[in-house]
Amino acid sequence: MRTFTIRVVIADDHPAFLLGVIQALAAAPTIELVGSAQDATSLIAVLKQTPCDVLITDYVMPKGEFSDGLAMLTYLGRHYPDLKIGVMTMMDNPVVLRTLLAQGVVCILSKADDPSCLIPAIHAAYSGGRYFSPIITRLMQTQEAPDSLPTLSQSEAEVVRLFVSGMTVNAIAAQQHRSKQTVSGHKTNAMRKLGIKNDAELFKYAIEIGLVPSSSAAAPQ
Repeated sequence: MRTFTIRVVIADDHPAFLLGVIQALAAAPTIELVGSAQDATSLIAVLKQTPCDVLITDYVMPKGEFSDGLAMLTYLGRHYPDLKIGVMTMMDNPVVLRTLLAQGVVCILSKADDPSCLIPAIHAAYSGGRYFSPIITRLMQTQEAPDSLPTLSQSEAEVVRLFVSGMTVNAIAAQQHRSKQTVSGHKTNAMRKLGIKNDAELFKYAIEIGLVPSSSAAAPQ
């Protein structure tokens, strides 16, 4: 009896980690690794040439001609709507993780979990399901998740955007002709809604969702 085969492409910018993933998948007779990549540019090239069922990709891959992160996921969703996508990541913010789900990602795996988690994740994605690795499951449960992502007001979002771009609260206040207290209040409210406790986490969040690019690369069109 002929068994089914899931065609998989793997993308990660760390060669040693990528090798470990490839070795882990070799243990699954139902999975055929048809391609690999180390940045968004080479990933898109592989997908153009190689049909596959499931893509497992790192979220942050700053090398290459094209952007990574949300820009990459948006491109993939537009050009490969039938492709099942799983993301491997070290991100630990539940809000950001839910942002990935909103982008159509069906599996999220922590790089700190055992690589063997990839096999059930790929099977789940192929069959139309979802999969969270153990660490991701715990992270998603640490903060009661609403049905929708937290919504920032236009003023809050603009203050966050300007702040993570390098402007101080005083400079933002001067540009917007508002008081320092008003701008600081918008920033504080935004951080509270996002579950972010300090400026370092805010910058990390901005990079993870693509508000600040992890590289100077252009978004794929």
